[in-house]
Amino acid sequence: MKSTVPVFLVGSGRSGTRMIFKLLSGHEDIEVFHEYLCTHIQPVAAKYFMGLIDDQKTEKAIVNLHGAGIHYSNAKYWVDTSNKLSWIIKPLYNLFPRAKFIHVVRDGRKVTSSFYHKLAPEIYDDMSISKMQDWLSSPSKFPEPPPEKKYWWNIPQEGQPFYKEFSDYDQYQRICYHWTEVIRVIDEAFTLIPEEQKLTVKLEELTKEKSVLQKFLSFFDIDYSDEYFQLLQKPQNVFVPMDFKLTEKQLSQFDAIAGQTMKKLGYTEKQVYEVNY
Repeated sequence: MKSTVPVFLVGSGRSGTRMIFKLLSGHEDIEVFHEYLCTHIQPVAAKYFMGLIDDQKTEKAIVNLHGAGIHYSNAKYWVDTSNKLSWIIKPLYNLFPRAKFIHVVRDGRKVTSSFYHKLAPEIYDDMSISKMQDWLSSPSKFPEPPPEKKYWWNIPQEGQPFYKEFSDYDQYQRICYHWTEVIRVIDEAFTLIPEEQKLTVKLEELTKEKSVLQKFLSFFDIDYSDEYFQLLQKPQNVFVPMDFKLTEKQLSQFDAIAGQTMKKLGYTEKQVYEVNY
């Protein structure tokens, strides 16, 4: 029996996964990746969420990607920190019943602002969404979009939340949709995972409370050290070292789409914090 245990860190993106990748890198018992084979797995995850492929086809694709990587690993833990995996937790668990799953949550106002101000060309831009919608509506007429990040963001299908509203959303609203919907999907999928194999942690607590970091590290059988805590005090994966504030219009848009999720997570009564670079 293969001894390597997969650990999948999921979330919305812009929630500290790159920082966690660096935290775990170099540990002798861990082989860790940030968005492993991203352009391969992202289309698979989006197609699965949108109902274009079923569990069987999704699992087959995973076997040839993450499955192969895990198979050839000699590490105790094989880790991928990737928001792309958030949509395929069920097939991942079906394939790897011993796997561990960690959901890293961050205040949606910070996530959506970071995506919108720092990565706008690669998430839900008008052109890419238009091309994806063309293909979805008429796949015989339009070629499938290439496996670039900018194209493969989920578009809600009939029967899914926000299906009717989505066509009228601007780019920022589409990013808000992504944040609230990915959390809903992860929470739903986590009901399938045994308690001892899953962990949900807020980035804000992970970086400020040593006891939370200690619990996180124990998931990898790593003893706590202040060196780990100090590493988390500086933001990573920083493309533009500025802390952008949302406009009043954007805050209103965000609340309309993601307000209930914010309330559920306990962020509603908290002021938007500032990030110091």
